[in-house]
Amino acid sequence: MAKLIYSGLTSLDGYTVDADGVFDWAAPSDEVHAFVNDLERPVGTYLYGRAMYEVMRYWETAGRAGDESAVGKDYAGIWQAADKIVYSRTLEAADTARTRVERSFDPDAVRRLKETADRDITVGGTELGGQAIAAGLVDVIQQFLSPVVVGGGKRFLPDGVRLDLELVDERRFTGGVVFLDYRVVNAG
Repeated sequence: MAKLIYSGLTSLDGYTVDADGVFDWAAPSDEVHAFVNDLERPVGTYLYGRAMYEVMRYWETAGRAGDESAVGKDYAGIWQAADKIVYSRTLEAADTARTRVERSFDPDAVRRLKETADRDITVGGTELGGQAIAAGLVDVIQQFLSPVVVGGGKRFLPDGVRLDLELVDERRFTGGVVFLDYRVVNAG
């Protein structure tokens, strides 16, 4: 059975974007990006909300003009090779390969996907990630803590959900980013 992984780059106080919607403070260094690439190589499917998909679809054409670093080109290949499911009531159609649009998030459909997939699945975006966590679908939470406090914005983890976690890995990077890898032990 595939694992459902919720991963994100956050501020130390737990936000993915600040109150103005800015996230440039979370741009990964090449060292962090290469580590992310290795984490995502086993991923077969990305689950996105519309807003996260609109950010990530950059990778559909990244590097074709020679404007991307080697680590960026590597990530583009990883992203392009994976299937994508976008949950949106407003998006008419996807404009990237290997992508389909679903009108609503269906926890039972995601459970079936986990049971039948031969590669891991990630969920991206705070709203969709929160729904997956609340539905008890998330098996792994991976957080990259950036050395900045932004004081508000979009929270990485949802309110009103209790999870017991086991720390299975950690890593510190040059520049102060810290990676934390947790296995969900019990969703309460």
